[in-house]
Amino acid sequence: MILLAESSAILSWLLGEDSEQVIERALEDAESVLASDLALVECERVLVRAAFTRRLESAEASHLRRRLREAAANWTLFELGSQVLERSKQAFPHEPVRTLDALHLATALEARRFIAGVAVLTLDQRIRSNAESLGLPVLPV
Repeated sequence: MILLAESSAILSWLLGEDSEQVIERALEDAESVLASDLALVECERVLVRAAFTRRLESAEASHLRRRLREAAANWTLFELGSQVLERSKQAFPHEPVRTLDALHLATALEARRFIAGVAVLTLDQRIRSNAESLGLPVLPV
């Protein structure tokens, strides 16, 4: 299966949250992993904020940034191109949708244009419900 990894799933895996093992298994089992530039920016910002607010030691945040970059080096990255930006301005099945979530959903729809059967890997309930309504498979189940 080809997965589009959204930031909530990536962060759960990086930060060792409750769903870490499920997400890690999905990433390992995937035929290929896609992510948007936006997802990587969001994850990096979370790590910067966590170090700044001392929720993470600076060394740990640096280690997690390296881990993210190493993983992402093997992923296919989607830019926030004009198609994604235009689609994100339109309504989604379950409004209201926040701006960044709209960009993630639009990226998933754009990925589906090129890759049949792409599934969205997310823990975010708004993204899950909208992706399902748009006919996109969602993991974890």
